[in-house]
Amino acid sequence: MLKIIDKYILKRYLVTFTVMLLMFIPIGIVIDVSEKVNKMIENKAPFKEIASYYLDFTIYFANLLFPIFLFLSVIWFTSKLANNTEIIAILSSGISFSRFLRPYIVGATIVSVFALIMSVFLVPSASAGYKNFRYTYLIGNGQNEIRDNSDVFRQISKDEYIFVSNFNEISKTAFYFSMEKFDNDKLKYKLVANRIKWDEKTKKYTLFNYTKRKVGAFGDIIESGEKKDTVFNFDLEDLTPVVYIAETLPLNELHKFIDKEKSRGSSNINVYLVVLYKKYSIPVSAFILTIIAVSVSSMKRRGGMGTNLAIGIVLAFAFVFLDKVFGVLAEKSTAPPLLAVWTPNIVFGILAIYLLRNAKR
Repeated sequence: MLKIIDKYILKRYLVTFTVMLLMFIPIGIVIDVSEKVNKMIENKAPFKEIASYYLDFTIYFANLLFPIFLFLSVIWFTSKLANNTEIIAILSSGISFSRFLRPYIVGATIVSVFALIMSVFLVPSASAGYKNFRYTYLIGNGQNEIRDNSDVFRQISKDEYIFVSNFNEISKTAFYFSMEKFDNDKLKYKLVANRIKWDEKTKKYTLFNYTKRKVGAFGDIIESGEKKDTVFNFDLEDLTPVVYIAETLPLNELHKFIDKEKSRGSSNINVYLVVLYKKYSIPVSAFILTIIAVSVSSMKRRGGMGTNLAIGIVLAFAFVFLDKVFGVLAEKSTAPPLLAVWTPNIVFGILAIYLLRNAKR
């Protein structure tokens, strides 16, 4: 009997979560198409790339909104169980609330493992494709996306700095490039170019319309030209915007990239660490949100399912709000990134324990 109930609850858990995803993702796609279709037509985006973009869009936003979908789906079907007095019948048969919670924890484990696999293997490439398409074909309506891919300033060694106005991942081209080298806080030389393009075959960079000024004690030496192939001591990813590159790297490459940036003394290291830590914190939130959702919705209320959903929506958006606030706090301040990223889980974990104790009573 108990195994039948476990299978029944677990099935409802997984099916409701899947249906919730399948319902809201198409709505998001329709809204995005309605906003961007004119720009796609103007910029002649190929159908193949549009299809690829919306596949990436699905993965990207499913991962981004995963906590909300999970929370609302658990509240939805648990409230239905409560309204149908099924939970009362289960608990009246002598099953403890902790035992009743077991299939929910199994479901949360399955969902969290799935979310972790997505975060490690699928989301980085989806994030790259999503952002590349918006940058390439949605210029105009996508000004916010353009700013995400612009104004990259990076220290590549103790005394060398590079800057690019914006970067195109598809063509491996950066625009309005400049590189400065200092010696004891004095400028030694400065190189500027309208464009810099990476050649995968030759493993060299090509400068277009460049000027190099060497600062001398008795006069500057200026070199200029329309085109020049050269080698630099920085990697292609150094031309990529801060968050952009971190979101698009697989887990093992992200670890290597962070180690390299730490050795350089990068000022953006907190941004990379936030992306890394979120890969682990989001799957863990599945357990916390599941416990909160069951605790809130397992009681039969006067307002019925509507009251439970209202509470669920408020708590879900409060979680997302805290996640965003502390993520930005870690990126823009001296707050420890690990603590900032895990603070929403800690706060809601305490709330989950409190609600669970009340639900048991």
